[in-house]
Amino acid sequence: MSIGSEQPTQALSENSLDKILKARNDFPVLSQEINGKPLVYFDNAATTQKPKVVTDALVNYYSGYNANIHRGIHTLAEKATSEFESTRAVVKEFINAPSTEEVIFTKGTTESINLVASTFGRKYIGEGDEIIVSAIEHHSNMVPWQILAAEKGAKIKVIPINDEGELLMGEYKKLLNERTKLVAVVHVSNTLGTINPVKEIVSLAKEKGITTLIDGAQATSHLDIDVQDLDTDFYAFSAHKVYGPTGTGILYGKKAILEDIPPYQGGGEMIQEVSYEGCSFNVLPYKFEAGTPNIADVIAFKHALEYVNSLGKSNIRAYENQLLEYANEKLSEIKGLTFVGTAKEKVSVISFLLEGIHHQDTGIILDQEAIAIRTGHHCTQPLMQRLNISGTARASFALYNTKEEIDRLVKGILKVQKMLAS
Repeated sequence: MSIGSEQPTQALSENSLDKILKARNDFPVLSQEINGKPLVYFDNAATTQKPKVVTDALVNYYSGYNANIHRGIHTLAEKATSEFESTRAVVKEFINAPSTEEVIFTKGTTESINLVASTFGRKYIGEGDEIIVSAIEHHSNMVPWQILAAEKGAKIKVIPINDEGELLMGEYKKLLNERTKLVAVVHVSNTLGTINPVKEIVSLAKEKGITTLIDGAQATSHLDIDVQDLDTDFYAFSAHKVYGPTGTGILYGKKAILEDIPPYQGGGEMIQEVSYEGCSFNVLPYKFEAGTPNIADVIAFKHALEYVNSLGKSNIRAYENQLLEYANEKLSEIKGLTFVGTAKEKVSVISFLLEGIHHQDTGIILDQEAIAIRTGHHCTQPLMQRLNISGTARASFALYNTKEEIDRLVKGILKVQKMLAS
């Protein structure tokens, strides 16, 4: 398995490795003990921990220049506005968007996708039209389309997968037709770690003039994101998966489409003029940002992205690749352990089952060992049905994890088997 091998992964130099290893000290939460043992945090696909520069940014906003944005002319309001908009500029560079007008702040990936469903979807998808998703979508990129399809009389088509958890691209090509109005697929599976060939998926859709949305919730902390190279119409992701705060996310959209579709919500900020008879809407991106936004967390998100940039995405990817290969090697030695999802292109996510042991029991005992993993269906119930299982145990690695922590996971799993195996 490899991390992001669709993108070049350079060798990790000694200096870069040293920089990554020292980065662990930037995350205060990792220095605590659980049940008298040092915490091992392997639930990064759910949310990443936050470096001190991010939490400091939150404190600095509330203690130093708390004010609403875009409307006040006093010093605090102008500083808050400047800091807020500087995050938009950093996001633009992070995903190589053509302009800041195409970067919309939302509450997260889920709201970004719902925004597209409620605006583009309601305008352009009607009875008999088709929306294509994949078999490895999490619920956030499944349910909004099901609601829209029920409302409009449209149909959901699903790209099937093989037993390794890879999309069957030949079947995808067969699904594309003149009734297809949208292809909405995940970049990286939160359950299996599979990296989908999204550039090819978008290209094939574009050949037929079909609009595309990529759910990048799991991809942005591992892979370089270039929305212009992908040529996708929409790209959605959350701040908290990229070492930023919860409650903040991004929707990238191509300018022409964003200008064409109606606003998502009505209220302050998204208007230009209002009278008793009606209103006119604001320019991009404010047209889609009604009301007072999550100012502090948006500002803190900039510091998370700058932190990731300071370490280097390629360095992070190379290090996580080392962790993934090491974990695969060590976990493969455990009898009775089965990997769920073995795609050739993977990020540092490992789902597994232990023979004769429920995944939830695995998680409970590992927690007693101060090892935090995720168990359950991971908000991918349709995928669980496809795999004919109720859930998995999942360990997902981030830049601050170590091989020593993986050794503790192995010891913990052996303890689980010793306690529970019949």
